[in-house]
Amino acid sequence: MKIALGCDHGGFKLKENIKKYLISKNIEVQDFGTYSCDSVNYPEYAVKVCDSVISKECDLGILCCGTGIGMSIAANKCKGIRAAVVGDCFSAKATREHNNTNVLCLGERVTGEGLALTIVDTWLNSKFQGGRHTERLALVEEIENK
Repeated sequence: MKIALGCDHGGFKLKENIKKYLISKNIEVQDFGTYSCDSVNYPEYAVKVCDSVISKECDLGILCCGTGIGMSIAANKCKGIRAAVVGDCFSAKATREHNNTNVLCLGERVTGEGLALTIVDTWLNSKFQGGRHTERLALVEEIENK
């Protein structure tokens, strides 16, 4: 499994902690930046991560900013991306099982590091259930294609 990581200045420290954690679990990581706490524009990093997921260069993506919201908005503008802001483990599991999300968005300023790493684990270890959820995602795709 290869995970694309990206962040803005508000999520830099969280991204770095997630990167270290994933590497410690022998999960391959591609870091698309940013690489410091200097102010940057989050949409640029969201697009880099999403492009790598869409092209299948990476299997899944994780984006971090102050709240996760900005990254989620930008990511969901990319065709084929299903991104979700997650702040708890139940939502992390449900968003993979029901929505087949391919990008996880986290907020450094609203989610502690320990919880964030548990959310990442939960999200990565949950699988899409298919079934009735497949039909619903097809409806979402129709909206995306309008």
